[in-house]
Amino acid sequence: MPELYQLIQLITIAECGTMSAAAQKLHLSQPALSRSMQKLEDILQVTLFERQKNKITLNKNGELAVLQARRVVQQARDLVDQVRAYDRSQRTISFGSCAPAPMWILTTLVSQIYPDMTVSSQMKDTDILLTGLDQGEYKFIILPFAPDGPGLYDLPFEKEQLYFSLPPAHPLSGSKGLYFKDIDGETILLLSQIGFWRKVCQEKMPLTRALVQTQQDDFAELVRASALPSFVSDLTMRWDGKPENRVVIPVLDPEATATYHFICKKENKKKLSALIHRMEADNEDAQEDQ
Repeated sequence: MPELYQLIQLITIAECGTMSAAAQKLHLSQPALSRSMQKLEDILQVTLFERQKNKITLNKNGELAVLQARRVVQQARDLVDQVRAYDRSQRTISFGSCAPAPMWILTTLVSQIYPDMTVSSQMKDTDILLTGLDQGEYKFIILPFAPDGPGLYDLPFEKEQLYFSLPPAHPLSGSKGLYFKDIDGETILLLSQIGFWRKVCQEKMPLTRALVQTQQDDFAELVRASALPSFVSDLTMRWDGKPENRVVIPVLDPEATATYHFICKKENKKKLSALIHRMEADNEDAQEDQ
């Protein structure tokens, strides 16, 4: 059978047009490349080249061999890519989230429970997350609702409450609670990567102009220096603390409170049992604290 390196050499000759150019590209001497091609012809028991005194070109057999060689080489490369991807998947826990806060929480938790695994996370729209779970791209996903599906395991594990972050001089800074409509129409500061919360803000505050920031540090600096409203949540304040020189007021609309659901395929529940048991224990502790 032909060796893979011989097929690559044959393809290189076809691409370069001459034996000498192919030998240079392959870092071989021209005689060594010629001997390799003669050996390939012996294996195939056909001639691949028209040989003249100072010129060698592919014949019809050679042209067909190049076409088939390209297919075989591509299949070999696909094999390598697929095996390596599978190996990475065995050492990687990939998950997707609808919002940043649960992604932060679970990245830390997964790293603690599976210290020998690499953790990979993405924030995507809910439809993309469900498709990714179904296709095996994610081991589990986080959604703000319980999806339908007999093959899915669902565990509610965390809640998030939105707050308005207002400067003390804002006319509504003394309020006990506010609705989205109370701020609708004002200019606000908003982070770009907030997941499904972005759609909530657009739907509940259609008249608001958002100054969107892509960098967390830039956003935090603007919040400190600006008189514009912004958002925080109980989970973000758990991580970063309460914003300096700001009054935080809960948003009273029901859409401002999200219950996050840990979703995985039932067939993968056993593989994720350590993580699930930890989340269940954390849920019990939270309920006792309440």
